[in-house]
Amino acid sequence: MKNTKKATTLLLSSFLLILGACQQQKKQESKEDEPTHEEPKERVKPPEQIISIEESKKLFDNYTKNRVESIQAYELEVNRDEDFHVARFSSFDYKTFKQYMAYIEQEAKAAKVDITTLRFYFANYPNEKEFPDGRKVVHPRQNSIFVVPTIDVDGENYGFFIGANGKAELIKNAIRSDGIGSKVDDDEKSYASFAPTAAPTPPFIGGSLAMDRSSSGPPPSPDY
Repeated sequence: MKNTKKATTLLLSSFLLILGACQQQKKQESKEDEPTHEEPKERVKPPEQIISIEESKKLFDNYTKNRVESIQAYELEVNRDEDFHVARFSSFDYKTFKQYMAYIEQEAKAAKVDITTLRFYFANYPNEKEFPDGRKVVHPRQNSIFVVPTIDVDGENYGFFIGANGKAELIKNAIRSDGIGSKVDDDEKSYASFAPTAAPTPPFIGGSLAMDRSSSGPPPSPDY
């Protein structure tokens, strides 16, 4: 009789343990299946500089009227190239541009300066097969753009690069009027910590922050 009670008690205890374990597992699985509730992100407001599609069309047409025909005529006269197509846009891969933004922010932070603007310079590719660094010129003579970040110095924005000393230095202080190279001018105003602390060095040794090699060409037919 005692053995029967002990066996019954042991069996009941085992059953309760198994039941409890199953319920605990179900609760755990239920929690895992529940969707995670994230705080809703505040919607980003459009910048004031956003323009309408209609306005962008007018700007595009203005360029066609006031620039494209002149460029086409110039290329026909100077290079005798009837097949030359005037560039209408320059584009950067989105991931590349995000990487560029992260890179210049990283370099500016290390140099302890704040980027104030992104300056998009108009450019023109050479009538050559290769750039000085050996890369192929995909669109000789085509117009393009390159990007330069700026910093504020005495209330004015200036393009900058990272010097060999790791500090931010102004491009205008490192470029001679006749081309790339150290600009030595005793009368040139020094801008606080942005002036070189050692002998002038050619730009871009520390690190250029200018980005080029965009893709340019005539407009895709679905656009304008």
